[in-house]
Amino acid sequence: MKLFTRKPKFKILFVTTEEAPFVKVGGLGEVMFALPRALAALGHEVRVMLPLYGTIENPSRFPYVFQGLEIPTAPNNEGKRLICNVRKFNSTNEPSSPVTTYFLENQEYYELRANVYGYGDDRIRFALLSRGCLEFLNVSREWMPEVVVATDWMTGYLPNFLKTDYRDCAGLESIATLFSIHNLSSQGTIRPSQFLEETEHDDGYGSIPDFFGERMPFVNAMRRGIMYADIVNTVSPAYAKEITTEEFGEGLDALLREKRGKLYGVLNGIDYDTNDPATDGCLAKNYTMKTIASRVRNKLALQQRFGLPQGENIFMMGIVSRLVRQKGFALLLPILGEFLKTTGAELIVVGTGDAEIMNMFQEFEKKFSSQVRLHLQFDEVLPHQIYAGSDVVLVPSKFEPSGLTQMEAMRFGAVPVARRTGGLADTIEDYVPEESKGTGFLFDDFEPNALLIAMTRAFVSWQYRSAWLNLEKRAMEKDFSWDRSAKEYSALFESVIRAKREN
Repeated sequence: MKLFTRKPKFKILFVTTEEAPFVKVGGLGEVMFALPRALAALGHEVRVMLPLYGTIENPSRFPYVFQGLEIPTAPNNEGKRLICNVRKFNSTNEPSSPVTTYFLENQEYYELRANVYGYGDDRIRFALLSRGCLEFLNVSREWMPEVVVATDWMTGYLPNFLKTDYRDCAGLESIATLFSIHNLSSQGTIRPSQFLEETEHDDGYGSIPDFFGERMPFVNAMRRGIMYADIVNTVSPAYAKEITTEEFGEGLDALLREKRGKLYGVLNGIDYDTNDPATDGCLAKNYTMKTIASRVRNKLALQQRFGLPQGENIFMMGIVSRLVRQKGFALLLPILGEFLKTTGAELIVVGTGDAEIMNMFQEFEKKFSSQVRLHLQFDEVLPHQIYAGSDVVLVPSKFEPSGLTQMEAMRFGAVPVARRTGGLADTIEDYVPEESKGTGFLFDDFEPNALLIAMTRAFVSWQYRSAWLNLEKRAMEKDFSWDRSAKEYSALFESVIRAKREN
């Protein structure tokens, strides 16, 4: 697709399951807060639509814009009708205000649920969001976007509905769709694809079946989002290439190779206001690139907080992550003990996740009680203190679509030790001491010794303090702002809207 040279402004609607500060389970909620704001700052008219979950406080503060919305649950407007309402938050001039946001209100599927995900009828809940959005646009005419961004399998139904059940609706037929993949491994089927019987596989063709029919649990919403969207993007250029291979394609690599002409990768960003070591009030000592030598005060404060031996000359490693197998921490099992013995390093782990991974770290804490500390629960403040006080952060992911940890860590001057995959490969340049180049330490093979070599390289390099300070400065200098990402998204929107109009 050929991009314009002029810079038109567009009406853009994100349809998603999370948006901070209303609801945030993981990184998606932060992205759906920051990216729409960055696009609005460029002059686009941007709105978001998501369910009105029971966990969202005081929903009466959002006025109704439509009541009694009847949403069909089967092709050709047949089947049971689910009744929803739509509420609206109007964006304010407050610096931290989200963009204007619609909430799809339904008591049974949203308000009476204690969690965002994890229910046996999640497919119905999120198909309802996708079709409810289009039904609202069709009958209310309150506002009509030029492009709709659907995020992950949960709204992969939307491009399908738009091209089938709503293809003849005036005004909707001109809407372009962008399907955004943050993690290809979750696809919306009742079981992973490799465990489905041949007759249960979804080929993706035709309308979404009856929400309550026997075929609905086998609908692969990720496949359908890829098939029916006008354009598909992932959250890093490297991951966009990786998912066209059998190793990373999660059974959809053949489809993605077929669609590679409309497949793009745009790297996520981070909020530079909330991730700023110069102003963060939770740090023991604020600092900038010019005063980076004083950063060590945060290491001493971190050691004191966790009851570890204090000292500038102790190599401090940090982990801030979901503790799941994808993140690669099982690689530490055969190597971490000897590394701690040999180097005298300290390790602080913050996060929660799989029991086996957490148990592994608990065993290390018992065995190395003067070197390892854990905080195995969610904490909003502690990650920044880890980034400000650690010499390195470990990110040995098996795969990583984008990754925010390494970007936030580098913003605070913590040097990443990471596997060269996905967004990690796009954001970290391997350190070459002879050339004074690089921002981190990368390894390729997903195996323990490769990680050990990278950790050892980092430890040896850290002992050359002057060169290490320059390495920290280069990490801090990297531009991972949402402004950069938003400009790339603007180019994609411009391209897809023009292609839609021409067709």
